[in-house]
Amino acid sequence: MNEDHPNAALTRRVFAAFGVDAKQISAALTRDVVWRVPGTTAMSGEYHGRREVVEFLRRTGLETDGTYGSRLHTVMANDEWGLAVYRAWGRRNGVDLDVEQALVIRFADGMWKEVTAVPLDAAFDAFWT
Repeated sequence: MNEDHPNAALTRRVFAAFGVDAKQISAALTRDVVWRVPGTTAMSGEYHGRREVVEFLRRTGLETDGTYGSRLHTVMANDEWGLAVYRAWGRRNGVDLDVEQALVIRFADGMWKEVTAVPLDAAFDAFWT
């Protein structure tokens, strides 16, 4: 894995498009993409297909009155797997979020095929509950 791999560059472009360009995000996803968010929060679940995933990502902004944001710290990738570590923040129902998180990404044909969100802080659950 390395940060110069084309899948790492793709991941950086996807993060740059979060909250800005849903079409660019959608274009980076396979048609049958699966995005998993563990737990029992308002955002937890499995999202299938480009439309559901893009809608899920849009909801992060809606649920936080537009305060949700993220900044990519590092990304490593090879032909099949990637890991993106990032900081996420926002405010929802009077609760502030400022945590480190990770995405474990499986690639197919240079696109995101499976994504599993990995909260690295218990504050994630409290925020989205």
